[in-house]
Amino acid sequence: MSTLLAVNAVTKRFGGLVAVDNASIEVAQGSITGLIGPNGAGKTTLFTVIAGFEPATSGSVAFEGRDITALPTHERAIAGIARTFQIVQPFAGLSVRENIAVGAFLRHPARADALAKADAIGHQVGLGAMLDQSASQLTVAGRKRLELARALATEPKLLLLDEVLAGLNPSEIRDMMPVVQAIRAGGVTILIVEHVMQAVMSLCDSVYVLAQGRIIAAGAPGEVARDPRVIEAYLGHGAAARMQAQAAGGAHA
Repeated sequence: MSTLLAVNAVTKRFGGLVAVDNASIEVAQGSITGLIGPNGAGKTTLFTVIAGFEPATSGSVAFEGRDITALPTHERAIAGIARTFQIVQPFAGLSVRENIAVGAFLRHPARADALAKADAIGHQVGLGAMLDQSASQLTVAGRKRLELARALATEPKLLLLDEVLAGLNPSEIRDMMPVVQAIRAGGVTILIVEHVMQAVMSLCDSVYVLAQGRIIAAGAPGEVARDPRVIEAYLGHGAAARMQAQAAGGAHA
């Protein structure tokens, strides 16, 4: 598969704080790629740089082989990059359909066309029965679907999903995963930040692990989950050795 997104040695500093430190990732066209790591690792900051909401301090971002490092956010959206946000903030005074249409106006300037696109996207993400409701009436799960729909309505080539499963119960997570898989099946490439490891293992073709702003591991989900550096990043120094000792003890029992 060809590379759709290439992040090359990106560093992002906020004053004296280095939030992202020389990070490089590649996202293959048609893939679901995971970006995981402990809280405060810099995952959302890297998303923010990719989407153009913050400039990189150094390094570059290429999309479809084109350097987009200096492009403003709206031009990246036109090029085909969309993102969701961890904290979902719909337009509470608008209906679900109208909220989705806000994204659809990027490609469909006529109101009727944008609303028709919003209808189709609403059904795609499981909000078909709620299109006429006020967005303020949605549950947490409904708001997550709406956030996904608003990004999807821009008709992206690359969709950046920032913890779209956070705050959902296990049943809601199971219901959402086929929605994400269907989006990829429809031709949209996905880069997903997620803490729900079951989802990462099930959804992702490859995974990058960010810790303290640096990429510490990359590969297939199963390989990454067994990497001692990853275990220590999540569970602390010495955790990998303790787990190996426990496993050895269990094997000899």
